[in-house]
Amino acid sequence: MKKEPAKKTEKKKEEAVSTAWKILSFPHTTEKSIGLIETENTLVFIVDKRANKTQIKRAVENAFDVKVEKVRTLITQKNKKKAFVKLNKKYPAGDVAIRMGII
Repeated sequence: MKKEPAKKTEKKKEEAVSTAWKILSFPHTTEKSIGLIETENTLVFIVDKRANKTQIKRAVENAFDVKVEKVRTLITQKNKKKAFVKLNKKYPAGDVAIRMGII
């Protein structure tokens, strides 16, 4: 009986991760974005334009198993939404970037 809740937990986690990548379109990989990873422990993503800061925070936390301190967003001149996600000090952004294959 105890194995079933574990399967449900795994299934919910998989659903959360797939939902997260519907919000997070792709990581932004410019020289400045890479610099933010190293200096400010911040990841930069292009996200769904309809997503709010809370949804972006949950998406990053579910996708990478980290804690997010702050999310800042802006709309670019090309009409895309960019999210700057500052991670908690316990979770180095460089480690997440390596897992994503950015660095």
